[in-house]
Amino acid sequence: MWNFVAEARRALWAFVELAFLAVLAIMLIHLLLGEGAGGYVTSVADNVTKFATAASSGLIGVVIVLAIVYLVLKRPGMPGPKAPG
Repeated sequence: MWNFVAEARRALWAFVELAFLAVLAIMLIHLLLGEGAGGYVTSVADNVTKFATAASSGLIGVVIVLAIVYLVLKRPGMPGPKAPG
């Protein structure tokens, strides 16, 4: 059962990473081509802009701090609790 949960978690996380990369690529296309990029690209850029302006700066700050802590803790070679033995 726990193997299934771990495998589903890995698959969902991979999907989230791919979706985030897709949004970043669409934003890059919008920055490069502007309004000529097409309706879909423009609508995604508008939605990202609306979300960024609607989110409070405090919330964005908390998310950035949590992301930094997460990345620092996941860095290989970090000292941590040693296994008994």
